[in-house]
Formats: sequence, structure tokens, C-alpha cells
Amino acid sequence: VQLVESGGDSVQAGGSLTLSCAVSGLPHSSYCLGWFRQAAGKEREGVAALYRRGGSTYYSDDVKGRFTISQDKAKNTVYLQMNNLEVDDTALYFCAAEGDGLVPLPGPDGLSRAEFRFWGQGTQVTVS
Repeated sequence: VQLVESGGDSVQAGGSLTLSCAVSGLPHSSYCLGWFRQAAGKEREGVAALYRRGGSTYYSDDVKGRFTISQDKAKNTVYLQMNNLEVDDTALYFCAAEGDGLVPLPGPDGLSRAEFRFWGQGTQVTVS
């Protein structure tokens, strides 16, 4: 299993970035792909998820309305379009994957990292 993130960069507040996650080798025919981020000294938090089979999406309150998760099924790639970036969005961003049926739609506690077995190495986003 391989998840490879790309697209991280340094941008000014108010700017935009698109992160990509190329997925290969998953043992499931359909999967949930999540984007997490971890700022220095903080816990890793889930910001968005996409359920490949049905197309359902999830966004944390911090990014709702600014970030959009999407997929290109032919390329097995999932994207995170990030608009109106804020300094607090600065973090190492990870994509994670798990079988579609194994990740429940997030409840009040948000997207849990414990639901995902497969992780990428991360891509840095710095907003100043």
C-alpha cells in the first residue's frame, strides 16, 4: 500500500493550495480517504474525508466552506483544495486510507485517526 502526498508549499494568508494524494495497492475495492493535519506541538486532527463508493464527504468545522475534497477515480488520486488559507492552517498534512465500510461517518468527535490503517508521509503547508 502506498499513499503519496504532494502539493504542500508556503503561501500567504488568503491564498490557495491543492494537495494531492496518489493511492495504490489498497486491499479494498472501495475506500475512505481522509486528510489529517498536525501542527507543531499539537495532536493530529482530521479535516476532511471522502467515501469513494458513495461520494459522501466530511469536513471539520475549522475548514468547512474553505476546503474541498475530491477524487479522480481514473488516477486513484484524491485532492484537497484549500482556499482562503489562514495562519492556523499551517501544519503537516497527511492522507490516510481505509476500507470504505470500516470508517463510520464522523460524529461529534470528528474524524478519528484510529479508523485508518494506511498513511502517507505528509506534505508541509505553511501559511504566513
